[in-house]
Amino acid sequence: MDKNSEIIRTEIIRILNENGRIRGNDLAKRVIQKMGNEKIVYREISALVESGEVDKKVHSRSHIEYELIDLNESVNNQLQNLHKEIEMIFNEIADFETISEEEKFSYHERTRSVIHQIHIVQSTDGIMKLLSYYPAFKKDKMFSQVNRRIEDCWKIIMEIIAHQPEENFLNDILANLRILQFDSKNVN
Repeated sequence: MDKNSEIIRTEIIRILNENGRIRGNDLAKRVIQKMGNEKIVYREISALVESGEVDKKVHSRSHIEYELIDLNESVNNQLQNLHKEIEMIFNEIADFETISEEEKFSYHERTRSVIHQIHIVQSTDGIMKLLSYYPAFKKDKMFSQVNRRIEDCWKIIMEIIAHQPEENFLNDILANLRILQFDSKNVN
């Protein structure tokens, strides 16, 4: 980032700090008055929105508002919520052996349960992969904790699959995962 871009970003953040929520046109005019041309100012505003430092609310094409996000609080809250979810999933997976023995799950019940657990972990893993493209999320301490817990979930799922008495349990899991994927594509 060149020096002008850094100065423009600092000015954008200063104006947002002073005013709270502000219309896009007003923000751009005030920044352009101090420095920079229109193209660079709008590019820097967009970069701040993409990085997650500034929130953009579009009311209509002519009415767009920007406001500064309390980034640390917002990011951390979202990651803490994900951590709580993955922690619940982890406990459910960890208790799988005990519950399946106590309730005497049939082969099909165990297969469905493991597939359900895989889908939940895949979903959370997918969310974390998307969030990894945003530096604000990646820098937060909760990010690595959530990823570690996801890895723990995968490890336990693989142990569950490996310790099933049936030889073809993994093959049935994989076959059913593939069938579900094909079925979801054919729904449209």
